[in-house]
Amino acid sequence: MAIGASAGGLDALERLFDSLSCDSGATYVVIQHLSADHKSMMANLLSRHTRMPVVMVEKDTRIQGDHVYLIPPGSIMHLGDGHLRLTPKPPGTLTLPIDVFFTSMATRHGARSVGVILSGTGSDGTRGAAAINDSGGLLIAQEPQTAKFDGMPRSVIATGLVDAILPVEQIGPRILAHLQNQPARGPEPDPAAADPAMPATAESALDGIMHLLLLLGGIDFQEYKPGTVMRRIERRMSVRKVRSLKAYLELLNEDRNEVITLRRELLIPVTSFFRDAEAFEILARQVVDPLVARKQAGESIRVWCAGVATGEEAYSVAMLFLEAFEQLKRWPNLKIFATDVEQQNIETGGAGYYPESVAAEVTPAQLERFFTRKGSGYAVKNELRQCIVFARHNLLADPPFTKMDLVVCRNTLIYFGSAAQERALRRLQYALGSKGHLFLGSSESLGSLVDDFTPVSARNKLWQMSSPSRLPLDTSRAPGYGRPGLRSVLPSASNTLRLKTNPVEQAFGVLLRAFAPPAAVLVNGRHELVHSFGDMHGILQLRPGHASLELNRVLPESLVAVASALLFKAGREGSNVSSDSVRVDTEDGHFQHLRLSAWPVGEIEGERLTLLAFEHINAAAPHEALDKVDVGVESTERIDVLERELAATRESLQATIEELETSNEELQATNEELMSSNEELQSSNEELQSVNEELNTVNAEYQEKIDILNHLNADLDNMTQAVAVATVFVDEGLHLMRFSPEARSIFKVRDADLGRPLDEVNHLLEYPDLVADLVQTVRGGARIEKEVGSRQGRHYFVRMLPYRVPSTSARGAVASFLDVSALHELTRMQQIIDALPEHIAVLDPQGIITQVNRAWSDFAIANGDPLLQHTGPGSNYLKVCGTAGDAADHSAQEACRGLAEVLAGRLPAFAIEYPCHSPGQERWFGMHVSAVGGDRPGAVVSHVDITGWRRLRNRPAP
Repeated sequence: MAIGASAGGLDALERLFDSLSCDSGATYVVIQHLSADHKSMMANLLSRHTRMPVVMVEKDTRIQGDHVYLIPPGSIMHLGDGHLRLTPKPPGTLTLPIDVFFTSMATRHGARSVGVILSGTGSDGTRGAAAINDSGGLLIAQEPQTAKFDGMPRSVIATGLVDAILPVEQIGPRILAHLQNQPARGPEPDPAAADPAMPATAESALDGIMHLLLLLGGIDFQEYKPGTVMRRIERRMSVRKVRSLKAYLELLNEDRNEVITLRRELLIPVTSFFRDAEAFEILARQVVDPLVARKQAGESIRVWCAGVATGEEAYSVAMLFLEAFEQLKRWPNLKIFATDVEQQNIETGGAGYYPESVAAEVTPAQLERFFTRKGSGYAVKNELRQCIVFARHNLLADPPFTKMDLVVCRNTLIYFGSAAQERALRRLQYALGSKGHLFLGSSESLGSLVDDFTPVSARNKLWQMSSPSRLPLDTSRAPGYGRPGLRSVLPSASNTLRLKTNPVEQAFGVLLRAFAPPAAVLVNGRHELVHSFGDMHGILQLRPGHASLELNRVLPESLVAVASALLFKAGREGSNVSSDSVRVDTEDGHFQHLRLSAWPVGEIEGERLTLLAFEHINAAAPHEALDKVDVGVESTERIDVLERELAATRESLQATIEELETSNEELQATNEELMSSNEELQSSNEELQSVNEELNTVNAEYQEKIDILNHLNADLDNMTQAVAVATVFVDEGLHLMRFSPEARSIFKVRDADLGRPLDEVNHLLEYPDLVADLVQTVRGGARIEKEVGSRQGRHYFVRMLPYRVPSTSARGAVASFLDVSALHELTRMQQIIDALPEHIAVLDPQGIITQVNRAWSDFAIANGDPLLQHTGPGSNYLKVCGTAGDAADHSAQEACRGLAEVLAGRLPAFAIEYPCHSPGQERWFGMHVSAVGGDRPGAVVSHVDITGWRRLRNRPAP
């Protein structure tokens, strides 16, 4: 028996061994997470709680009954050939010692394995639990509510494989009862072998079990190997303490949940990423890489992963293809069809969330590229998930896919009988396209199809099809085909549950016992209609738009809320409930009164079914004494439940306080004896050692967070220095919390001023509303932007923003002061040239206009360029001058040449007078061009109207 424990496990181990028998003949192995840097005193501690020898394994050790073995620090331990074998824990990698030992124990001891998961963080033990369950062993988890750290128990419970969830004190008696119920020790049965002849009564009972599994579980397990099926049935019989098949059949008839549990047991998803790494390496090198190399962009690669369990195998194949895409720089379309007969497995694979053990199954590069950390596990990234389509598919019943480049079916055929294996292999062959590849498990073979395939790697079960199927594919032999009078109740692969005879008859019988005539619908857990009974005219209404069988699309709006509340309460309480009279308007303008009732029917394939009945009643008719549900009081009921829970919690807390007070008095009375006891000192030291190990882990986490904060702080300091903007941070009370170096030019602050109120700090701003604006930003969340001046004549653009600390209620504000003095001066200069009457433009060396004044813009608008497209900023004034006049216009040509000479640097200035007549008058302008030096050369062009001056100049003297 293996016991896995981690943080908080010391107390649980002590209580467990207090309850264990010392002469059961069992061997107990305790696996913990221990640091290699600390010496463990666990052997001394546990010796106080059991008379069995407690041994810290230091080297390969042969196991003995009624002994307790402990894993040493810094080691990984596994079971092989009756010996406990040690290997050093590899540094720098994730190791899961509980998973390793559980798996090795299940491999060696099969159904005689017992695994116990106690208090601990993370998910170590989850993979190993699946191996124990698959081998037929017993799996027990500590009740999470009683564990100091419930991560490990909850993780293994979430798999649905745990046989018992118990407080620590009840685990010992449960193990003893299991050991007493075990058959005499003998050789493990061969899973492939058929059962020996059994009495007719047992054979009849087994047939009845198979019948129930087919009827309610949807799978014909007579197609599976009898030895495998019997071993799983015997395991469930042991768990339920049933000694005969006949008694177990009676149990199944009484407890339909046990049927679902047995079905799940027979379909245990034992898998992992890159299971059999060598085979996947051959697959990548011999199949994936050549296949990708042959495909062009836009072409498709089709892969079918059959019997995929919870999806790890499909994701492994997808990773190989995506890595090949990256390596070969080819990007064909990849579509992987991942199928399994168990819907719960498909949902797990589709969710793409796996325990932390995935880190030990893939390479660090694959973990970084294809996974993201989420809680205590890992979630696949969208790049990987979008390549795969998960769907429910029965390999022995449903038609296969077609035209596949690769079909992967590993470790599924080994559970089938020989006839079922042959039929499944033909379906896999039929799915392959020309020259397609087939990848099987290490213990599987092609059987009679060996001549149709060419081995790529016979050792790794990798084959290429050389000839298509020579026999027609038989798709008519669904499960149960050999049983007369048994009609299939298999659910389809669609989302809507399709029911046949027996479940419908069962629901109909419930209805007939309550109503006459019936008017009802059968509803699944998604509130979709599955089946209808009786006359639903006037109740079901098909609305315009998208067709749907959801209740809110087919019921009148006045019934939707009532029906939803009834279904919720019936599912929660598991009892029949009904509503008050509800008025419903009919399509002919009249109305009717209905009473709705919900009747839980049960589950089929994990799908909860509820019968929703509609009874026509008179408005004044008295109601029957059924449980009523008032939609308006659901909140009140919830409050009542919470108050009762709170009262119970208070009572429990009071009882705990009284127990603690009693314990405190006892401790005070025995304090001298405890202080003088060396044994108790050792126990305390060991507990402190355990706490120290946990504190080391916590300290490492905090140290990492401190490093992150230091990096963020350094990044913020460097950013504020690089931006070179005066910035101050204040808290809710306007205390100075942080400032940038540039803030010293505005505020008279030093590092010692941190924590001082900002209104006590002198500054150079002409900004009387500074404090008021900060208060408005902090308390009201206002964003404030304005321009202010300083006593030194500088100008600043002020922006105030609120900030919040997400993890607390702390509030504050950040204010930045951007020096816009240069921009202010530019604005001032523009205002100056705008005040001049001359038409002024600034050109760059290529003659592009970069700036104009208002007089220039007004003249351009008045003379046919309203949008300044030809004479505004961005236009080439040199070209405008060149095209301003015709060839005979010597003034325009001379102006263009003079402007070009100044821009080229050959003339410092140029001036010319030129005519610019309008239809109504003669006008003369003077043009002056001056060169601009410096690092941004160019020229300034001015035009001034000199018409009046010329008239005065040309007027004859008196």
